Amino acid sequence: MEIGVINILKNNGNCFEHVSQFGLNVCQLMCWNPEMATKEVFDNVIRESNRHGVRICALWGWVPGPGKWNFTEGPVTLGLVPSQYREERVNILKTWADYAAYIGAPALITHCGFIPENMTDPEYPGVVEAIREVAQHCEKLGIGFWFETGQETPVVLLRTIERVGTSNLGINLDPANLILYGKGNPIDALDVIGSYVRNIHVKDGLYPEGGNALGKEVPAGQGKVRFPEFIAKLQQIGYTGELIIEREISGDEQIRDIRATITNLKRWMGEEELQ
Repeated sequence: MEIGVINILKNNGNCFEHVSQFGLNVCQLMCWNPEMATKEVFDNVIRESNRHGVRICALWGWVPGPGKWNFTEGPVTLGLVPSQYREERVNILKTWADYAAYIGAPALITHCGFIPENMTDPEYPGVVEAIREVAQHCEKLGIGFWFETGQETPVVLLRTIERVGTSNLGINLDPANLILYGKGNPIDALDVIGSYVRNIHVKDGLYPEGGNALGKEVPAGQGKVRFPEFIAKLQQIGYTGELIIEREISGDEQIRDIRATITNLKRWMGEEELQ
């Protein structure tokens, strides 16, 4: 398992400096602004990733329109669930997929939203079909389409993967998101979706304290993920993908926390003794 970090897409000459400053050689490239999905931007990505010696293990792409990361507005604004935004969002995800293939990334990742828990929900078939359309486009490009965990339970993800039915589906498991949204225990979740896990976000958090707001993100190792056990379970099931550190703050505190997480990950994986 190689340690990497989230790298936010920037259209400038130093767009991979965030990765190389930690002595890391791999990142997940996160793209929040659909207007940056241009050949000029991704030509720069290729140049700069080569210059810094950074491998992009996946492209994470977001969609246009509103998006609220909470329990009240989230279900009607996030991902491919809201029908009024679905067509536009499918199209931009296809564009992100085109650029993922262009830069040699093996997969596109996104949040698909609050996928209905009830499979008889009249909105569920439309969500499945939208995911299938994006996944089939990725399949033609020879890349994966991976769900980032968060707004849905592990069994909902498993059910949806089974119904979409393409060969290239996988999961970007963010263990903190399962906790922040109150959707599950990430260690036990591996019993349900472990065979589909292709990428890991190294992030930690606390469970919600009320019914309207998400739980709180905290530095890795200070929340409810139980990283030593989580890493051991990943090793047990044969996971060999990347461990991508995500710390959703900015500034000096983010830098300190990422450096501390790199040290902790090596200890949790038992690598410190080998040095």
